[in-house]
Amino acid sequence: MKKSDKPVDPSRRKILKGVSAGIVGAYSITPKLNAKNLPQDISDSIEGKVKLTLTVNGKKISKGIKPNTTLAEFIREELHLTGTKLVCNQGECGSCTVFMDGNAVYSCHLLALDADGTDVLTIEGLLDKDELHSIQQSFVDEDGLQCGFCTPGQIMSAYALLKNNSNPTDEEIKKECLVIYADAAHIPKYLIPLKMQ
Repeated sequence: MKKSDKPVDPSRRKILKGVSAGIVGAYSITPKLNAKNLPQDISDSIEGKVKLTLTVNGKKISKGIKPNTTLAEFIREELHLTGTKLVCNQGECGSCTVFMDGNAVYSCHLLALDADGTDVLTIEGLLDKDELHSIQQSFVDEDGLQCGFCTPGQIMSAYALLKNNSNPTDEEIKKECLVIYADAAHIPKYLIPLKMQ
C-alpha cells in the first residue's frame, strides 16, 4: 500500500498545529488591517454603519451612521451643532425641533436614516453670517424666552409656523408652538415676537 493510499488519521494535535499555524500566518501578514486603515465605506460596513446623505443648513452631508442614531444625536454628535437640545428624548417637549422639508419635526423622535435625502434646517442655519434671523432677534428684543435652554426649539417651531402661515392668530400660535411651554406666565412674551414678524 502506497503512502498516499493510506487512510488519513488526523490526530487532535495535528489539527491544532495546522489551525494555529494558519491563525499566526494570517495575523502576521495583516497586522495593520483594522477599520481605521480601510476606505470609509468598508470601515463603516465593518462597524455596522449605514450611509446617510442629507442637506443640513444648506450643506450637503454624506456620512456613515449606526442605524439606531436619532436625527438629534446625529446633528449634535456628528455635526457638532449643539443648538438642537435633547431634553425629554421622547418626542414630547419640542426642544429638539428642527425644520425638515418644510415641516417642524421633533428630531429626538426621528431616526437619522428617515431624514435621508431631506433638507434639514437647525437653529444655527437661521443665522445669516453673524446676523440673527428676525424671529431670533424678536425673541431677544421682547424677552420671549425662559431659561433659554429650550429657546432653539421654540424658535424653530415659530419659524415653521410662520413659513406656513405668515399671519397666525393667537390660537394658532398657542396650538402650534406652545407645546414647549410649561409656564403659562410666559405665553404673552412668546406671542409678541411672533406677532412682530
